[in-house]
Amino acid sequence: MVIDIDKSSEGEWFTFFESRIGTDGKVIYDDPKPDAGRVCIRSIGPFIEEKQGQRKRKYEFVLNPQTRAMERVGYYDEIPPEQAKNEQGDLWDYAITGLEGFYDKNGKEITATRENKIKLMALPLFDRFIARCLQLLGSAETQAKEDEAKN
Repeated sequence: MVIDIDKSSEGEWFTFFESRIGTDGKVIYDDPKPDAGRVCIRSIGPFIEEKQGQRKRKYEFVLNPQTRAMERVGYYDEIPPEQAKNEQGDLWDYAITGLEGFYDKNGKEITATRENKIKLMALPLFDRFIARCLQLLGSAETQAKEDEAKN
């Protein structure tokens, strides 16, 4: 059996589906259209772990008003807005590894560049799609870990 271990980091392909907010405030996901584009997405867990590993965690003792006991609380310092914006762009560049079948208003195919990924994520429709795909990836990973633990 031949397994390309480099492909595991590429992600999973999802066919684009639209969504809308219902009158009750919940997101309603539509079925993908036959000519819809596809997006390759990978889990953002490793990216977040790496970024947190680069930051220094601070600890302090604070009073818990309910128990009246001092508790140790850990937190990360806030980062400047420009750095946060940069890291958000890095996150989307990491998570979205491929685009197929997406075209701009001039009919030119949209490529998977960092700039295009950030522009797409600014669209609420695309943002909801990516959020749902990441949710599906996360639940699939959780299920796989549970199945592995049973064996």
